[in-house]
Amino acid sequence: MAITAADVKKLRDATGAGMMDAKKALTEANGDFEAATEILRVTGAAKVSSRSDREATNGLVAAAGTTLVQLGAETDFVAKNDEFVALANEIVAAVDAAGATDLEAAKAVKLGEGTVEEAVQALAAKIGEKLELAAVAHYEAPVAIYLHRRSQDLPPQVGVMVEYEGGTEEFVRGIGMQIAAMQPQWLSREDVPADVIEKERHVAELTAKEEGKPENIIPRIVEGRLGGFYKEVTLLEQASVSDDKKNVGQLLKENGVIVKRFVRLSAGA
Repeated sequence: MAITAADVKKLRDATGAGMMDAKKALTEANGDFEAATEILRVTGAAKVSSRSDREATNGLVAAAGTTLVQLGAETDFVAKNDEFVALANEIVAAVDAAGATDLEAAKAVKLGEGTVEEAVQALAAKIGEKLELAAVAHYEAPVAIYLHRRSQDLPPQVGVMVEYEGGTEEFVRGIGMQIAAMQPQWLSREDVPADVIEKERHVAELTAKEEGKPENIIPRIVEGRLGGFYKEVTLLEQASVSDDKKNVGQLLKENGVIVKRFVRLSAGA
């Protein structure tokens, strides 16, 4: 049967496929709209599969309720694409409503007529770039969320969520800004894994020996350098960016706040 321009446009609008791909699919399906849609879905999936070895290291971070998601893309050009941003906002709202707490559960959340993962792959097929739901965090209220834009022409690419008790959301959001900027890896020194501490201790000891420090003072030097390590990697011991005369733990105590946990998601450079 003859394929009209209106038929091609209808299929393009429904699937987001390119004009030539839509026309080819309709021709192959003898004008059957549903069959042509299925053909485009299959070929689109094949295109996405061929990009599986590429890195979706760019993208954005979106927030809703007590949830953060990181949606990955290959380039910042796609990261600011309106459809990409809209999909991220739809995903985080759906994941928050579902209360999904891990990546696989989030991918399986219902979105439209399919799942979150299917929606991501459908847009990937349309855009022609690898996209992936890269990270998910869902906490219990109350939380404070801070989203950071690295550039005004890009969506937020760093997102921090802090679960806390006491104080105000405004104050804790300031702690979120600290986490975004200073990138602590753990809340307190008690949270640092034993193998990480042992490695740092070993390096500090070898360094002290290389520097020719007397054997009898090396243990004290090692402990001092471990203290410096904790001040870099744990939130409570970091110097506050808002008051460099205090550490974050002191500020929290003064304001009656207990940070229970935090997460920092980062897309792009």
